Amino acid sequence: MYQQRVARLAIPTPLRKTFDYLYRGNPPCVGGRVEVPFGRQTLVATVLELSDTTSVNPNKLKFIKRFIDSEPLLPSKLFSLIKFAAQYYQHPIGEAFSTCLPTLLNKGTPASIEPEWQWSLTEAGREAIQNLRKNAVKQQHLFQLCLDNGGLIHEAQLSQHDFTPSYLKTFEAKGWLHKDRADTQSIYEPQAEYQNPVTLTSEQNECLAKVSPHFGSFKGFLIDGVTGSGKTEVYMQLMQQALERQEQVLMLVPEIGLTPQTVRRIERRFNVPIAMLHSGLTDKQRLNIWLKARAGQLAIVIGTRSALFTPLAKPGLIIIDEEHDLSYKQQEGFRYSARDLALVRAQYEQVPIVLGSATPSMESLQNVQQEKLELLRLTKRAGDAKPPHIKVLDVRQRHLNHGLSQPLIDNMKAHLAQGQQCMLFLNRRGFAPTLMCHECGWIADCQRCDRHMTYHQRFKRLHCHHCDKQVFLPKRCPECQSPQLNPVGLGTERLEDALTQLFPDKTIARIDRDSTRRKDAMQNFVKAIKNDEVDILIGTQMLAKGHHFPKLSLVGVIDTDGCLFSADFRATERTAQLLTQVAGRAGRSKDIKGEVVIQSHHPDHPLLVNLFTQDYQTLSQQILSEREEAQLPPFAAMAIFRAEANTLELPMTFLNDVKQQLSQTGLIVYGPFPAPMPKRAGKMRAQLLVQHSERKMLQRLLSPITPHLEQLQTARKVRWSIDIDPQEVF
Repeated sequence: MYQQRVARLAIPTPLRKTFDYLYRGNPPCVGGRVEVPFGRQTLVATVLELSDTTSVNPNKLKFIKRFIDSEPLLPSKLFSLIKFAAQYYQHPIGEAFSTCLPTLLNKGTPASIEPEWQWSLTEAGREAIQNLRKNAVKQQHLFQLCLDNGGLIHEAQLSQHDFTPSYLKTFEAKGWLHKDRADTQSIYEPQAEYQNPVTLTSEQNECLAKVSPHFGSFKGFLIDGVTGSGKTEVYMQLMQQALERQEQVLMLVPEIGLTPQTVRRIERRFNVPIAMLHSGLTDKQRLNIWLKARAGQLAIVIGTRSALFTPLAKPGLIIIDEEHDLSYKQQEGFRYSARDLALVRAQYEQVPIVLGSATPSMESLQNVQQEKLELLRLTKRAGDAKPPHIKVLDVRQRHLNHGLSQPLIDNMKAHLAQGQQCMLFLNRRGFAPTLMCHECGWIADCQRCDRHMTYHQRFKRLHCHHCDKQVFLPKRCPECQSPQLNPVGLGTERLEDALTQLFPDKTIARIDRDSTRRKDAMQNFVKAIKNDEVDILIGTQMLAKGHHFPKLSLVGVIDTDGCLFSADFRATERTAQLLTQVAGRAGRSKDIKGEVVIQSHHPDHPLLVNLFTQDYQTLSQQILSEREEAQLPPFAAMAIFRAEANTLELPMTFLNDVKQQLSQTGLIVYGPFPAPMPKRAGKMRAQLLVQHSERKMLQRLLSPITPHLEQLQTARKVRWSIDIDPQEVF
């Protein structure tokens, strides 16, 4: 060891190690950022600790170029959480910090709140509205946005409506808009009349009574509430208690764009500064929200999984809505689980955490069994609404009109005749899953993946949903030159066409990834549905997430058979969750009787029989028993090593070397074997599955080995990663 004044840094590189740098004068701030030379680059790094010794020859060490922060960037508990997460998920610590910080901070931008602007509509602007040309659609949209917001338009709203500050300069020059610095609070306050709390049911009151005494200390709760039971109202009453204590609330949702009603209800309830973290924000807006939350200027922060790392000046409550949702697990790069880390953060911060779902994950239910979480139940729908009647329809030997059986069509006609809405669920977007030549049997496969390309009729193109490759629709078969190219299978576009012919006088809305790409598209769909402007909804699993449509009485599930025979051990759990959530959209008002029709060629499948003759809670206990007997998660800890290269031989060779390294550890190792989709985006992929009965032992055995894998000669020829607690094995 060498005696030297050294700063130990986390640098955003794929290497699983820290780096020692020398410094001159006063030491840098631990937890602050510095600028350092790294190879031919200059990078922004985070100072982890200061030391008087180093294992590296000081002559080989470089000096820090610049200190960026004079005080820690993160609160100490959040700083510790990120270090823990990097270690637990076996991820390079520099990349972990880089992932958790806003983009501008990673570029060295000062950690200071930038002024935000607003534009007010002048008298001249109001007069100009009357004289706008009819074809000046964008100008009309801008003025309407001002009018809808009381004559104001905030900088935070511009990107959400496809405007830029530079576009508004013309309006300023003409005297139609006046630019001024925005009031901090008004940017985040909803421009609406605030709604009062509703009267709680006895079950909701019991939930509050259980959680309330634990403000100011750590305690985990799982609210297992049937769809429509009023979980959101419980969240908001708990939020109110935190706000009365002058504490901040962090709420995670699967996708903000898919849960506009929940977010809107919270906005309309509280007269406090609220911020939403979503993909539509600019880097500047995201940084300002991050800094304002750290300074205590925001009372409620709502966001998706990355919002977990938002610093809070005085945290008081963490809420995880739809905690079972797969989107809480990051699938690329830093593969963390926001749900699992939220429990750790709540423990660090000593605040209560509430997880909620109508279909809790097996991991959370096991945490209940181990008394790590306290179970709270909401068994009745709010407002005396009755659960829907569910039936599984055997479609074997029945004629199907583009996937629709006659009994389902008749059911739809009956519900529509009563002025109610219908929803059809099909978890395949596009017109058809693939395209086939009628003459020679050629199928449109993706050249970069081992999958068929999906046919999208609207854009006349083939699209691979795995690597995003898109090509124009061929006019003739590439193999035999025949023009007879036919779509095979059913997608949401094709279903929409069929329903348009069956119900020409009804308004149909298709909601999937393609139809909701535009900003505010989902909010506009939801508004139209609630305003009774839509008769029939067609959608993918986007429609299964927390939506409340009062007039929706019939849900038809077009095809679930593909989910019933998956090789993934989680398939039963995921299918049960999806079907339960979809079914829960029907009959949520007390005066409307809900009905769910599930079409299947396998009506006697145990999952369908068990799910709809019992309930999700009973089925989940059966799944847990099976997992325990088979020693599968959550009763065993699992990790997957994945590798990819131009040929399959390279990742297989590397993973065999990994297996050799693990051979003496006592871990159970399966593989290596080609990935279920061996070729993706032009790369050949393989994986190695590692398992142990105890999570702590898996960590203890993997931690010393993982850094050494980077030194393997075969590691330099592949791109590899490790996924701790993987949610997708296949």
